[in-house]
Amino acid sequence: MHDYVNWLRHASPYINAHRDCTFVVMLPGEGVAHANFGNIVHDLVLLHSLGVRLVLVHGSRPQIEARLQARGLPPRYHRDLRITDSPTLECVIDAVGSLRIAIEARLSMDMAASPMQGARLRVASGNFVTARPIGVLDGVDYHHTGEVRRVDRKGIGRLLDERSIVLLSPLGYSPTGEIFNLACEDVAMRAAIDLQADKLVLFGSEAGLLDEQGRLVRELRPQQVPGHLARLGHNYQAELLDAAAQACRAGVKRSHLVSYAADGSLLTELFTRDGGGTLVDQEQFESLREASIEDVGGLIELITPLEDQGILVRRSREVLEREIEQFSIVERDGLIIACAALYPIADSQSGELACLAVNPEYRHGGRGDELLERIETRARGLGLKTLFVLTTRTAHWFRERGFVPSSVERLPAARASLYNYQRNSQVFEKAL
Repeated sequence: MHDYVNWLRHASPYINAHRDCTFVVMLPGEGVAHANFGNIVHDLVLLHSLGVRLVLVHGSRPQIEARLQARGLPPRYHRDLRITDSPTLECVIDAVGSLRIAIEARLSMDMAASPMQGARLRVASGNFVTARPIGVLDGVDYHHTGEVRRVDRKGIGRLLDERSIVLLSPLGYSPTGEIFNLACEDVAMRAAIDLQADKLVLFGSEAGLLDEQGRLVRELRPQQVPGHLARLGHNYQAELLDAAAQACRAGVKRSHLVSYAADGSLLTELFTRDGGGTLVDQEQFESLREASIEDVGGLIELITPLEDQGILVRRSREVLEREIEQFSIVERDGLIIACAALYPIADSQSGELACLAVNPEYRHGGRGDELLERIETRARGLGLKTLFVLTTRTAHWFRERGFVPSSVERLPAARASLYNYQRNSQVFEKAL
């Protein structure tokens, strides 16, 4: 029970932040066919109930493949794009139509004692996507394979204003009445851009982008994406990553890559500070900066537990407000997760590093080293030659970073006169 209450409290800032925002969510055909699809529907319903304006884009690749196989038609691709001749288009229409109806049916459920009870959702779909043919590339005619030309922003916006979930299929229509088979990733990306969506969420088989060691890359900038695309080569994860980056470059605030196979991946990504997938973001998710008066509340929340344990000297709100310009902080998505202060010592060329603190959940990410480097840079900029630190519990950490044992007698007179002999702090110094 305590874990649930604690999670809900930490999720509340995101619940407030996401309300009235527009999310475009792309679920490939593999995700619709997966056993976890029912849970994804429940999570989408939860988002809708929390006031999120939802546009759901679905794919249909495996369903099209199954229909081609049933008819004995070979699938044909060029440059990883399906060639949609007339017999293939019949399979595409059959697959997309069946999927659209199945998804609408799942979103229409109102079963007692289930997450769908009382949802009463309205799902709207239609000819919102205008498309054009890809034509002939490298001498290959793509026939009815197309690309998005325009998304009906006003039409979709009116439905979202009416609290409908808008469902977009990977089909587009031309002004002459032709039907084109589209890539669902392209539909989702263009819809997010044209709607000026707050988020684009792309479901894939992986948790997100994995690095060379198979570890999840939790966040990256659009300008970092080309290097990963070169490493990944031509695979589906690369397609998703490329779509996420293109959306961000075109104005979408954040794009997310999450897994359709992991239960709760969407909620974990959207309602926890570290997420569970990969975030592509124009803004820096975590930043190191100087503190301002607006940060006092966050600083108090960070350092109070350490003051209660006797690790840090207690500072009142008034003291923090008065000394806030001495502090550098690490902020992660609105939360202050680390801090340190530099106090120049009067009548000397020395300074004191004080109140170095890192949130326990983030102590193995090098934030302490980043703050120490920032404080040393600030100290050199002020013309200081020596940096002192007084500590009761972390002497080894400072020694590993070049501080050497010192004494109260070595402290400048202005600081030595304030030394608290009851705390009996160890004194260390480092030449700058």
